[in-house]
Amino acid sequence: MKLHTLTYNKGAKHRIKRLGKGESSGLGKTAGKGHKGQKARTGRNVRVGFEGGQMPLHRRLPKRGFNNTTFATKFAIVNLCQLEERFDCGSAITETELRQVGLVKGIYDAVKLLGNGELTKKFTVSLDKISKSAQEAITKQGGSFTELSRKPAEKAAE
Repeated sequence: MKLHTLTYNKGAKHRIKRLGKGESSGLGKTAGKGHKGQKARTGRNVRVGFEGGQMPLHRRLPKRGFNNTTFATKFAIVNLCQLEERFDCGSAITETELRQVGLVKGIYDAVKLLGNGELTKKFTVSLDKISKSAQEAITKQGGSFTELSRKPAEKAAE
C-alpha cells in the first residue's frame, strides 16, 4: 500500500449542493425552501408545537385524570448513620433536634427514619415514621421509638 493509492470509501465524499446558484445546481431559485410563507423567510424560527397562531393541540385537548402529587405526604428522610454522627449516646431525638443539627431543612409533612448505616449508641426517638430495620437497630441497642400520629390539620398548623 502506498500513499498515492489511498482513497475514500464509496459514498464518503460527495459534491455539496450550492444553494441558489442557478437551476442546474439542483437547488436554485428558492433554494429548497418552497414559495413564500414563514419557513421561506430568513431567520425562520418556528418553535415546537407552534401551529401558526391556531390554538395548539396540547391546549385544545381536554386535561383528564387525577394526579396525587399535590396531596401526597412529603417525608424528610433521615438515616441511622446520620444520627450516629451527630448525636451523643442517650439523646432524645425529635424533629426539632434534627432541625437544630441541620439534618432536616425545609418544609415537610413528616420525618421518616431509615435503617441505613450501623448504630452503636442508645437513642430515644420520637418521629412520624420509621422503617423496620431502623426500629430493630434502635431496640437492639436498648433504645426506644415512639411513633407520632399527626392528622393533616395538625401538619398544616405547624
